[in-house]
Amino acid sequence: MKWPEPVSRTRRLSRTSLSEKAAQRLTIALLLTPAILVILLLFMGGLITGFLRSLGYFPLIGLNDFNFAAYTTIFTDNGFIRSFILTFHIAFTSTLIASILAVASAMLLRPAFRGKRFVQFIFSLNLTIPHLVGAVGVLYLFSGSGLVSRLATGAGLIDSPAGFPAMVNDPWAIGIIIQYVWKEIPFIGVIVLAILLSVGEDYESVARSLGANRWQAFRNVTLPLIMPGVVSASVIVFAFTFGAFEIPWLLGSTFPKALPVLAFESYTDVDLAARPQAMAMAMVIAVMSSLMILAYMKVSRRYVRS
Repeated sequence: MKWPEPVSRTRRLSRTSLSEKAAQRLTIALLLTPAILVILLLFMGGLITGFLRSLGYFPLIGLNDFNFAAYTTIFTDNGFIRSFILTFHIAFTSTLIASILAVASAMLLRPAFRGKRFVQFIFSLNLTIPHLVGAVGVLYLFSGSGLVSRLATGAGLIDSPAGFPAMVNDPWAIGIIIQYVWKEIPFIGVIVLAILLSVGEDYESVARSLGANRWQAFRNVTLPLIMPGVVSASVIVFAFTFGAFEIPWLLGSTFPKALPVLAFESYTDVDLAARPQAMAMAMVIAVMSSLMILAYMKVSRRYVRS
């Protein structure tokens, strides 16, 4: 049976479009192959190796049997539990405070005003500053002999620098949280500001014209629009602060220690039998970060559907 000319032409066009899509997919796959190989070899390879060692399989030191002894040891250790709670407190508190201040900063930077570009430049300046530099600044400012304690002493607020509240190497990790908040506010704020500028103020204007006040317009209109960006940036910040080592090592207390510091010290212990426990702690950090990513994906899908 011979098809009419329009039908055959449509079939030829559909076959051509399908072949073009297949070629595009193949091109994308080839372009992504180097990056995927690097991720598989470095990230997945290290993750699998660490998981095997956390199960007690470490032939280099004579451990050849798979077991959960390392996980049993750390989960029954009061020091590990306290370190986990402290690490979660650091990550959650710093992420929450940074997110709130970042949204407030982005809302203030959205309107046009004289000197806006300069203010935005100052706001995002510390994105280029390493975390260790900020940690040293917190150490010089808020330690017992730091600048703030000496100024408070000179102003008569305290009798001596020794009377200044402990904000560095303290059990509540105040210095660590200050450093993370200072560093992550512009990271989240730049993302939120980009969303606000792309969305504009039309939706809020409509809400205001319908009788909503400023807070109602923000809560019911602006916040749902920027929430996907806030959540995505917050997940990145939480995962980073939960697994970061250098800041808790420099500004943290001696007990309890942040979980990454505890894992590093266990791994570098002269007793090689402690290596599986260090790997088990690293797996706990990886699982916690993965759970945050899964939670972010679930929240994002809910906002997309709504």
